[in-house]
Amino acid sequence: MQNDETVDAARTLQAACADLHVVTEEAVLTSHGSDWTRFRQPAPSAVVFPNSVQQVSGLVACAAAQNIPLVPSGGRTGLSGGSVAAQGEVVVSFDRMRRVLDFDPIDRTVTVEAGVVTAAVQALAREHGLYYPVSFASESSSQIGGNVATNAGGIRVLRYGLTRDRVAGLKVVTGRGEVLEFNRGLVKNASGYDLRHLFIGSEGTLGLVVEATLRLADPPLPSKVLLLGVGGVEDLMCVFDALRKDLGLTAFEFLTDRALHHVRAAQGLPAPLDTACPLYVVAEFDCPTAAEEDAAMAAFEYCAKRGWLLDGVISQNDRQVAELWRYREGISEAISHFPPYKNDLSVTVSRVPEFLQRMNALLGQICPDFEVVWYGHIGDGNLHMNILKPADMELTAFEARSHEISEKTYALTQAVGGSISAEHGIGLLKQPWLNRVRSAEEIEIMRGLKRVFDPAGIFNPGKLL
Repeated sequence: MQNDETVDAARTLQAACADLHVVTEEAVLTSHGSDWTRFRQPAPSAVVFPNSVQQVSGLVACAAAQNIPLVPSGGRTGLSGGSVAAQGEVVVSFDRMRRVLDFDPIDRTVTVEAGVVTAAVQALAREHGLYYPVSFASESSSQIGGNVATNAGGIRVLRYGLTRDRVAGLKVVTGRGEVLEFNRGLVKNASGYDLRHLFIGSEGTLGLVVEATLRLADPPLPSKVLLLGVGGVEDLMCVFDALRKDLGLTAFEFLTDRALHHVRAAQGLPAPLDTACPLYVVAEFDCPTAAEEDAAMAAFEYCAKRGWLLDGVISQNDRQVAELWRYREGISEAISHFPPYKNDLSVTVSRVPEFLQRMNALLGQICPDFEVVWYGHIGDGNLHMNILKPADMELTAFEARSHEISEKTYALTQAVGGSISAEHGIGLLKQPWLNRVRSAEEIEIMRGLKRVFDPAGIFNPGKLL
């Protein structure tokens, strides 16, 4: 979008912030003005690349004074349109803020700038004999600032929790250009409101996360993976309960036969089991000694005798662990070309069977002509529903149909006390339905908080609220 407004915004920010890198080239606008969402065309005015907290503070103060809307951009791996700049906003990219600022071996924390990639934090932790457990398919490109903004989860939430559980401190820039530091890595801090948690999951609507102090964990024990075939959702939950009692589970993931079909086709993988099954489980568990493997085999036999399992295999070495995980972690990429209309839904674990059964019945009624691919984190109640676009349907028509489906999906999610977003936020795509899971009173309080931290309303307009 090259016009006078574009030039004015770029010149204004550049004049206000010495050495601020500002780009208005079309290719950069397109790449940095979007995320993995396919349903909004990017149209930012400019992309700015600050290289310090001071630069971020200065550009925010200038943007607030000139009423220039800002959209924070990390790895742009979100699926709700939270990083899409579609209305001439200026994108703030943290690609030049990738410094590791501190590592404390006593506190077992690392402090990084917002643009540091998740995999880099994981690698640094390993170098020091520690572990950063927030893990998901996009960890090689997602950035810490974006993880904080969306409270990213992943495959090992069952053991280690979400990003929220790993954040020991935050430094943020508010809508006035103020730099605030929250908690400073403390374990105990009972000195009033913990404002850190307001910014975790705020989708960049309250301010810009510029630094994060992250808690590291003990390195994981040697592990093995079970890939299991089950006949139905009720059996799936029985298997989960049995394994959880007897094994040190770190992950319990599921996928449908359609998900398996697509990942096998995309990656040329063989069938993981001799028996074709409606549902599959990838379960990872601690296995430092032969005793844990014996316990896993005993649990397998227990479940099989009760008819909950149809087939299964256990990894024998680290190479096989990685191979079995491919069947789960390769799904998102395997279906990305359709493209899918994605929903990451959340219910309490106990209501997973009810929700899946009711949801599949509903989908059979309202969109029998669409292929639906399910997978997700059964162990924490996070279900990924992917509606695949038919090859002969225009994207706009598919989006319209998907919105109709979403209306009914979110009504059902509300009815079972769930959430319309577990990991990727509300963004642009789900904003019309926030009232399905938040009361009018809650939403008004959220708007009040935004007015406090972002009085000019420049941060990520149109997202979340």
